[in-house]
Amino acid sequence: MGIDSLVGGTIWDEYSDKVTDLMNNPQNMGDIKQEEAEAMGAKLIVADFGAESCGDAVRLYWAVDPETDIIKESKFKSFGCGTAIASSDTMAELCKGKTVQEAVKITNIDVELAMRDTPDTPSVPPQKMHCSVMAYDVIKKAAAQYMNVDMESFEEEVIVCECARVSLSTLQEVIRLNDLTTVEQVADYTKAGAFCKSCIKPGGHEEKDIYLVDLLDAHEKEKMIAGSSLGTAAGSNAEFAKMTVVQKLKATEKVIDENIRQMLISDGGDMEILDIKENGENFDIYIRYLGACNGCSSADTGTLFAIENILKEKLDQNIRVLPI
Repeated sequence: MGIDSLVGGTIWDEYSDKVTDLMNNPQNMGDIKQEEAEAMGAKLIVADFGAESCGDAVRLYWAVDPETDIIKESKFKSFGCGTAIASSDTMAELCKGKTVQEAVKITNIDVELAMRDTPDTPSVPPQKMHCSVMAYDVIKKAAAQYMNVDMESFEEEVIVCECARVSLSTLQEVIRLNDLTTVEQVADYTKAGAFCKSCIKPGGHEEKDIYLVDLLDAHEKEKMIAGSSLGTAAGSNAEFAKMTVVQKLKATEKVIDENIRQMLISDGGDMEILDIKENGENFDIYIRYLGACNGCSSADTGTLFAIENILKEKLDQNIRVLPI
């Protein structure tokens, strides 16, 4: 359970005060014995997870009320670096008082954000971000054991990097929060792309639907759109759901005209809206690419992400863009 090695003492500047304190004074380290769980009227869950990429491992203990599924106590043992200890301790704390079903929704981003001293400053150096991924995975392992289901059944996310088990939403959030611009930076923060490298760009041993270069491209396009349309808005997010279909079409066209179309035209392409349909809580916007965008390699990846994200930001978070 060693502490991360130092280089000239300066690496401490890259850790939040919360992390450095938890490295040396974890609040939830230990175990829960069977008799202790029984005294609480709880079911004992013990789950192990190891990260092959770095050799760290964590064991998670839950005492779960079988009547309510609430986690009454949560403890851990971590075998690895100081960051793994801090991440595991934070993860165990976040689990307390939640139902198992709520706990399984805790992500590695939640763990890292909870360790920050200030909202805008990362809590750990980028190369240590993967420790919070391990904490995220052991929660799913414990929940799967308690609910007697496959761990993979909780995987609602698209996994971009299979080696490091990093999801699409995690990558998008980390890239956005830290304004990452290179594959090397993404690998430092998440370990995605650091191993077999198939998720970086087409041509690796495993074909992917989404690559890291697509996500970086989408982020750059979003920044370009945001910079060129500062202060513009097509209407209140809360109002979009109340609009008629015709009003939704007009609002969507307005956002596209003011924020997206010029970007497409500059690349020799364009798009048109075919239909908007409500699908449960989602608003599915069907589009057709025109010109150079039709058949472009990024039309279903980077360009699509940029279009969808700006429509979500300007109109409604439940919008999905579906090219036809």
